[in-house]
Amino acid sequence: MFIFVLQGVWLYISELAGKDLDISVTAKFILYYIPKLIPLVVPLTILLSSIMVFGNFAENYEFAAMKSTGISLQRAMRSLSVFIVALGVACFFFANNVIPWGEFNFYNLRRNIAKVKPALAIAEGQFNEIGNINIKVDKKSGDRGQFLEGVVMHQKSSSKSGNYIVIVSEKGELKSTPDSNILQLELTNGNYYEEIVNKDARKNQNKPHAKSYFDSYTINVDLEILNSEDLDEKNFTDRYNMLNINQLNRAIDTLKEERNKDYGYLAKTLYNRSTYAALNANINITKKDSIYKGEILDLFGANKKVQIVNLAINSANSTRQILDSNKKNFETKAIWLNKHIIALHDKFVLAFACIVLFFVGAPLGALIRKGGLGLPIVIAMVIFLSYHFFGIFAKKSAEKGSFSPIIGSWLSTMVMFPLSVYLTYRTTNDKGVFQFDAILVPLKRLFTPKNRLQLSESETKSYNYYKRYTVEELVNVIKQQGEYDLDKKPKEIALHNLLNRNIPLENLKEEGLEVGDNIIKGKRLLKDYKDYSKTSLVSFIVGGALLGLHFVFKNNKLPVIADASINLSIIAFIFFAIYVVVDAYVYSTFYKTIGQKDKRINPILLVLSLPLYPLKYVILRNKIEHDFYQSCIQNIK
Repeated sequence: MFIFVLQGVWLYISELAGKDLDISVTAKFILYYIPKLIPLVVPLTILLSSIMVFGNFAENYEFAAMKSTGISLQRAMRSLSVFIVALGVACFFFANNVIPWGEFNFYNLRRNIAKVKPALAIAEGQFNEIGNINIKVDKKSGDRGQFLEGVVMHQKSSSKSGNYIVIVSEKGELKSTPDSNILQLELTNGNYYEEIVNKDARKNQNKPHAKSYFDSYTINVDLEILNSEDLDEKNFTDRYNMLNINQLNRAIDTLKEERNKDYGYLAKTLYNRSTYAALNANINITKKDSIYKGEILDLFGANKKVQIVNLAINSANSTRQILDSNKKNFETKAIWLNKHIIALHDKFVLAFACIVLFFVGAPLGALIRKGGLGLPIVIAMVIFLSYHFFGIFAKKSAEKGSFSPIIGSWLSTMVMFPLSVYLTYRTTNDKGVFQFDAILVPLKRLFTPKNRLQLSESETKSYNYYKRYTVEELVNVIKQQGEYDLDKKPKEIALHNLLNRNIPLENLKEEGLEVGDNIIKGKRLLKDYKDYSKTSLVSFIVGGALLGLHFVFKNNKLPVIADASINLSIIAFIFFAIYVVVDAYVYSTFYKTIGQKDKRINPILLVLSLPLYPLKYVILRNKIEHDFYQSCIQNIK
């Protein structure tokens, strides 16, 4: 809470500085700000403390002692679970009663503080309101910031709304005395512009105005009027975060009724504009003949056709203008309604978030077996930031209508709920946090080349022993393997040693082994297939990356670079298509060479698998290496 309060003070420091506020006002400011921090502080506190406490228990083998006496984890968590549920209920009532009270007082206090002595806080480079003027200065100097440079001022009129008077000067000076309530703003070397608005709109077409130059111009501002603000005044009571559940339900019903009325008014307006009654009464509408098959406009003369078409175009244009003018209004009202719905559900979400995050932190602390302020803080912050960012993203999207505001309120809690169930289940059954064997083992089998021998422990010793043999000794082992010997492992182990030494097959043939020409040719085709398929993969990746960059540059309004990216992407995909055809041909030729004609590529499957080419590349590469190795085992003697 202390950290978040400091962050809040730093966030609003610009509203407090330079206002000469009493300590009591600053204390009220912090007091009213604290309740709105509860939805952030309480879930984080529960998550962190549960990880620390249960991690400390596990680190000191307290859970092992409990289990040895027959106390399960559920029983150990029972009292804390009851406390957390009670805390969640308390948080709900807090969110329904105290937080709206804090928001109500905080918002009104901020507005009142903003009106206090704005003349003492003129910031450079931005407009600052002082009474009935808005002033902007480029630079301030002097011990009290009283000397101004580059002054631009808009002076409001008491009789009409808008900025019709503009005063620009090179320099200015703020003059005041401690016992005076009058602040003098003296401007030098400037111009005075005033726009003259006439009641006759036709006379305003020429933009009448008055302008003058001055060497010195003094403006007096009554600080007594500016500083007569009552900091305890509370005029704003209808914001969504100031309401409890009953008030929110009434507000939501009211907003929905108003929305339906607005839809009804718009529908009625559009209907009236699109009916025949709205057309020009001077046109005689000819009744449609059931036998007539031609264009309806052909029934009228040329002048009437033009009149009808013009009326239709004007009606369509005016209807479009009505829709455009109402679109933004409806969007604003929809956002306001969504904020009310989110505020209503947030009161319930806070209670459930406390419970869910406890059942995330407690099992996680028992699993990581680490207490204190080190690792638990890191894990708690990572989990809480994920939870918090999910919530911010969902609520912002829901406010704009991307999805239901109810989902936006509950999404972050619902994301954490399966994690809490999973961690509690794993802890109850004395299992680790995550068990990836069911996922990693199949992936290893998929991406690991299949030309490796499946050896037992004794056969592995034989394989390592054969590594010491020379080429001649390994060749003799292969030759001594009889055709009818049941145990083929010695030959496989010896041949595998030879192939792993990257000895050319021609040299093995010279050593006396029977190596068919088809095997030698198959090895060359295998090498060609690897080269062509690798080129296809690179072309696919480059083409996909350039295509993605095309959309990125297009969205960032860089059409030249976007066009260049799409052109290069097309060239890359053309190369990809060519090499896919080439490596498919080499693939089929390879299997034909080693005597396995039935394993040719199906053209239909070839086309359908193009979007998943990287996965296909890995699978076929391992498959073709495995088949070549098996062919060597069978044919080399």
